[in-house]
Amino acid sequence: MVKKKACVFISGSGTNLRSIIKNSRDYNFPINVSLVVSDNKCARGIFYARKFSIPYICINSNRHKFEKIILNLLIKKKIKLICLAGFMKILSKKFIRNFKGKIINIHPSLLPKYKGLNTFQRVLKCNEKLTGCTVHFVNETLDGGKIILKKKVNISEQDNIKTLKKKVQFEEYRAYSSAIRKIYS
Repeated sequence: MVKKKACVFISGSGTNLRSIIKNSRDYNFPINVSLVVSDNKCARGIFYARKFSIPYICINSNRHKFEKIILNLLIKKKIKLICLAGFMKILSKKFIRNFKGKIINIHPSLLPKYKGLNTFQRVLKCNEKLTGCTVHFVNETLDGGKIILKKKVNISEQDNIKTLKKKVQFEEYRAYSSAIRKIYS
């Protein structure tokens, strides 16, 4: 199997990155993580890039400069899929158009519900009984691209932001890799 070259964009802990890397070590997994990009030089996820000997770049600058540098690098490295995994910047319409249909994201809700930030807080405030995560293609609308896969999580009366986040993240680690397999099946 010839694996597609993928790049993972991160801003924080990199736990979804770690999960994707581990799955990419499987011979039958369709991608190879060839690059990690971060807008935060202090992102803990950089540790996973180092640990697994994956090239990485950290750029903390304005969006125009960031995207110009990254776009050139992605083309040079022949990246076929971009995975946004806890990446906290919004990409420009121009950048998205350059990789149309080749950028995916994971969001901690059952889209189209609870787009944007502070998801767990809003889910709990609305007394939802069910939430989860959604892997979707990125388009020019925030959290509005075509849905690839969803995973559901039950919410108990004892849940708070921290416990709910932990439950959802557990499902995210499985969902992201399942979605990548689904794209290339």
